[in-house]
Amino acid sequence: MRYRLLIVAVLIAMAAVQGRAQSTSPHALVEHYATLYHLEPEFIAAIIDVESRWNARAVSDKGAQGLMQLMPATARHFGAFDPFDPEQNIAAGTRYLTALMWEFHGDMRMVAAAYYAGDRWIGARQLNYRNRDVVAYVESIRDHYLKRKTSAAGLPEK
Repeated sequence: MRYRLLIVAVLIAMAAVQGRAQSTSPHALVEHYATLYHLEPEFIAAIIDVESRWNARAVSDKGAQGLMQLMPATARHFGAFDPFDPEQNIAAGTRYLTALMWEFHGDMRMVAAAYYAGDRWIGARQLNYRNRDVVAYVESIRDHYLKRKTSAAGLPEK
């Protein structure tokens, strides 16, 4: 747990040093924060595709909010105090994905599963789960990611 808090502190400090994105377009924000945190923008965009379909005002039945559908405690933990603000949401969601990437050694299946079901649950089971919802989510993220990777446009403006 201390390791994770250290990671979060480093990520937030990096964001403060690097400054804000130049554009407010959600797609430009994805590109900016993907570059800042060394993640593939297609992966972040795939999460947004599945989570909110690019609706910055989306709220799930469980209370997840914004483009990346962050739970309020997770949003605050990773620096989004207004989860409906696209920049705060994408920045915090990308920090969370980065922490999960470190935790699961870059295994995108594990990261997607943990993003959906929680890192403790997934980490304890190392993808040996039988929950159809988690499996379907991981497959959906993979499909969106591969579609974006193979498209010539990458992150088209909407």
